[in-house]
Amino acid sequence: LRSDLTDLTIVSWGGADVGLLADAGKIKRLVYAFVSLDSIPLEPLFARARQDATIPEVCEWDEGMFFTGLKAASERLPFLPMRAGLGSDVLVNNPDITTITSPYGDGETFVAVPALKLDAALVHLNRADAHGNATYLGPDPYFDDLFAMAADEVYVSCEQVVDTAGLTLDTPVQRLLLSRMLVTGVVETPNGAHFTTCTPDYERDEKFQRHYATSAADPEAWSAFKQRFLSGNEAAYQAAVAAFAEEQA
Repeated sequence: LRSDLTDLTIVSWGGADVGLLADAGKIKRLVYAFVSLDSIPLEPLFARARQDATIPEVCEWDEGMFFTGLKAASERLPFLPMRAGLGSDVLVNNPDITTITSPYGDGETFVAVPALKLDAALVHLNRADAHGNATYLGPDPYFDDLFAMAADEVYVSCEQVVDTAGLTLDTPVQRLLLSRMLVTGVVETPNGAHFTTCTPDYERDEKFQRHYATSAADPEAWSAFKQRFLSGNEAAYQAAVAAFAEEQA
């Protein structure tokens, strides 16, 4: 958000990442299955961008198609066939996605889901070592491995960088998700998934999320929010979040 990058193609099961980049006018093309804050169904900045048509190219896919596009890219295939999307307006609104007929005797028609090949993937996990091996500790890996395998460059942020042996310490099952062979760089970013979840390190900050959503609905309040939380670096953001939490206590 603070970089000089613009005209971005963003591929995301989206949340505030999409909303903030859309509000900043950095997105040229958006490929997504949904853009939600979960307990708040629709990300407010994204909703405004869609209503005002400020994102030049929008590709809204079925969730299964989105998964399949990442899987195709991870396997270095140009596309993969699937049934999801047939008979729906997903194909009407994405006329560049075509169908394919099975070459075998059944003659069945499938959606030919194009690969979602990424220049770079940005993922956040619980723990990583300095080499790029990374593990999740919560119940859901969130398809971070598919994003990594679909990308040329992979950057992992994590709650804590640990020694390699520490990645499997005190874990009841093997939770290693990313291999160092996939990863370009690692950065330790405690509380880096705020205000969303990074179970078991922390859960969603519902009070802050409500403040975010409420502020986004009013131009004056949003200007104040950006000044307080988004005008500095990561350390400044975390300090502002801590001060907000004290105010709400």
